[in-house]
Amino acid sequence: MAEIIGAQKAVSELSGWAVAESRDAIRKVFQFSDFNEAFGFMSRIALKADQIDHHPEWFNVYNKVDVLLSTHDAGGVTTLDLDLARFMDKIA
Repeated sequence: MAEIIGAQKAVSELSGWAVAESRDAIRKVFQFSDFNEAFGFMSRIALKADQIDHHPEWFNVYNKVDVLLSTHDAGGVTTLDLDLARFMDKIA
């Protein structure tokens, strides 16, 4: 199981991410030029998420993708979330 690091530590190592209000999770809203670009981003994340068996919670409206990361079986933010957040930032 991945190491629990907590939302505060995770956001201190990331740019543009915030601590979620409702639980130990991190959140970021990505904005793209149009729906196609937003959906392409989600498709690339979906492939990575399946590869590492760690999946985001997200919501998409047109050119925005609202992402929430937390490791459910660990009960909080782990190194898996930090790694996935870094990947998202890299390809956004």
